Amino acid sequence: MAGSDHGTGRPTMADVAAHLGVSRQLVSLVLGDRPGPSARTRERVLRAAEELGYRADTAAQLLRRARSRQLGVLFSMAHPMETDLVGALYPAAALQEYSVVLSALMATRTERRAIDDLVGLRCEALVLIGLSAQAPEDLAQVASRVPVVEIGQRSGAVNTDSVRTDDVAGARLAVDHLVALGHRDIVHVDGGGLPGAPERREGYLAAMRDHGLGARAEVVPGAYDEDSGGVAARALLDRGALPTAVVAGNDLCARGLMATLTRAGHLVPDEVSVVGYDDSPIARLPFLRLTSVRQDVSRMAELAVAAAAARLDQGRTASDHMVLTPTLTVRESTAPPRPE
Repeated sequence: MAGSDHGTGRPTMADVAAHLGVSRQLVSLVLGDRPGPSARTRERVLRAAEELGYRADTAAQLLRRARSRQLGVLFSMAHPMETDLVGALYPAAALQEYSVVLSALMATRTERRAIDDLVGLRCEALVLIGLSAQAPEDLAQVASRVPVVEIGQRSGAVNTDSVRTDDVAGARLAVDHLVALGHRDIVHVDGGGLPGAPERREGYLAAMRDHGLGARAEVVPGAYDEDSGGVAARALLDRGALPTAVVAGNDLCARGLMATLTRAGHLVPDEVSVVGYDDSPIARLPFLRLTSVRQDVSRMAELAVAAAAARLDQGRTASDHMVLTPTLTVRESTAPPRPE
C-alpha cells in the first residue's frame, strides 16, 4: 500500500488522506483532536481511519510531546493489595490526565533496573508500591531526577512523598475487637521486616499492654504469604495448647494459618479466632469470610497520584507524607472464645 509504514505495512495518515482525497494536514488535525475540521469532516476521517485499520503510533506521539504525562508504577505482584493498588491507580491517574506505565519487580530484575527502565520510558514521576530495597540516600538520588511517591511505607528518603495507613492503629483495632469478644490469649504472626510489619507489631504489643495483657503477648515470626501462615500454625499446634485468637500480618498469612488449622481438625472461629490485615478480596472469599483491618486502597491511589501531580503541575517542592486511618471489617472468622 502506497504510503504505508515500509517496515510494518501499517496504514499511515498519508494512506487515510489518499483514501479520502484530502490533505495529510487535515487528517492530522482530526486524528490529533485539534480544532478546525467540521463535524462531518471529522466523521469521514475517523470512519476511513477505522476502515483502513489505522492506529496512532503512541510512542511517536509521546516523542513529539513536550511532556509524556506518564506515571511509572513499580510493584512486585507478591501481595493481593499491590494488585488492588495498581487497579486503583489507573482511574486515579486518568482523573489527573495522566497515564500509567507498569514495571514489575522480579527475582531476575532488580529494583534499580526497574526504576531506570521507567525513567527511560519518559515517566515523569514514580509510584513505588510497598517496597524499596534501596537505601534512603539512593532513593533520594532518584527523587532528584523525578518525583517519587511511596505507597505503604515511608523510607525516610529526602524529597519523596508517601501515602500509608496508620498500621499501629490498625493492629490496635484488631486486638481491641478480640478483647471485646472476651479473648485474652492473643498471638500475633508478624510480617518480619516487610512494609508496615514493624508498626503492626508495635500496635499489637501496645494494645496488649493497654488491656493489661502485656505478659501474655507473643509474636510469632512470619511474612506476608500463605506459607508463613502455615508455618506459624504448625508451630502453635506443636506446642499443644492453641491460643484462642491470632492477629495475622496480612490476609494471605491468615489464609495459610486458617487452612493449616482446619486440616489439623481445629475449627475457625469455634476454637481459634483469626484477624487478617488489608481487607483484600481474599478476605471476602465465601470459605474464609475473614475479619480484617481495611486499608482504603482507592484513597491511597488518589492521594499518590495527586502528590505526583502537585509536584509536576503545581511546582510543589516540600515533601508530603499522608497517613490514613484504618477501619475494621468484621466477618465470620472471629467469635467469642469457648467457655473453659
